[in-house]
Amino acid sequence: MDTLLSVLAVLFGVVGCVGCIIPVLPGVVLVYAGYLCLYFCSYAEISITWLVVFGVLTLLVSVLDYILPSYMTKKFGGSKAGERGAMAGVIAGMFFGPVGIIVAPFVGAVIAELINDNRDRQRALRSGLGSFLSFFIGTGAKLAISMWMTIEIVVDVCKYAF
Repeated sequence: MDTLLSVLAVLFGVVGCVGCIIPVLPGVVLVYAGYLCLYFCSYAEISITWLVVFGVLTLLVSVLDYILPSYMTKKFGGSKAGERGAMAGVIAGMFFGPVGIIVAPFVGAVIAELINDNRDRQRALRSGLGSFLSFFIGTGAKLAISMWMTIEIVVDVCKYAF
């Protein structure tokens, strides 16, 4: 059983890290599933504390990924309309693959700002830029946590295998 769980842990870790970059896959959640697989191996050196810490980080980063576009839109000078547009873009972008997830929040924020006030194109673009930057911040956070867990997985599995 340890061998199967070890293989699953590494597989989930690698696929999850790729999923952090390719937004179609729930990257950090997959890596955490791999971490859970490793936890149930008889040889694993994972404490319940780290299991909970990584679980909380996984939850926080996953929620942050949905909230951040709206927040960054506001921070870059967007109005409530821009925030709502960015959030609508996040939801709509899920249906258009990786490009949709990256571009749709930007487009949603810009369109909503222009509908709200079509004279202030600068504000609309700044609002969209905030939403666009949120993608990179969110991806960076997911990737950092995912890589950390994946390194833990690989180190433990290598200790067991060799």
